[in-house]
Amino acid sequence: MLKFLLWCILLVLCWPLALVALVLYPLVWLLLLPFKLVGIAVGGALQLVWALVTLPARILRAF
Repeated sequence: MLKFLLWCILLVLCWPLALVALVLYPLVWLLLLPFKLVGIAVGGALQLVWALVTLPARILRAF
């Protein structure tokens, strides 16, 4: 919603720039999508490593 309101303000202030932003936003999103997927994968791998590191402590705490 905030992005839409900012775009509306930009539309009032400078409509050609707002139209360029409207066209380029999906392209930039598509270009950044692989980086987001890599970030999700790296985050998952780090969580897995952390779970494996803390597994002995959790097992000992259970007894």
